[in-house]
Amino acid sequence: MKKKVSESRIEQVYQVRPEHLNGAGRLFGGKLMEWIDELAGLVGIRHAQRDVITASVDNLKFIRGAYLKDLLVLIGRVTFVGRTSMEVRVDTYIESIDGIRKPINRAYLTLVAVDGDGNPVEVPGLLIETEAERAEWEAGIRRREMRKMRREEGF
Repeated sequence: MKKKVSESRIEQVYQVRPEHLNGAGRLFGGKLMEWIDELAGLVGIRHAQRDVITASVDNLKFIRGAYLKDLLVLIGRVTFVGRTSMEVRVDTYIESIDGIRKPINRAYLTLVAVDGDGNPVEVPGLLIETEAERAEWEAGIRRREMRKMRREEGF
């Protein structure tokens, strides 16, 4: 069985509050990483329809900072699936009061579906419907090969 990308896509909004700030008055990167990991996990659960664990974070690119009262929009979607694993892309934006979104972060995470004992289990395939989804899938193949090479090198 295959599932559409849209079936597990999630959009979540957060507001930056004082407890989210670092000493420089910006959103603490670790807090954003927590939100990204949480959202990716929910996307993975939706796709696999079972528990998932985060296996790796391939890319976490900070483009610009976020500040007190900023509205952050995180959008997660499955971009590639293997037999038991899924790649999830999470894009983070600052949304202005007039609805304009500016990117501040992009991350790719690998999640593995697990059974009740924590053993990997198969995940549904991914039904590619658009050229953008196809391009992301093909890039996901390349990222998977890079992850494999890094593992072989001890990373």
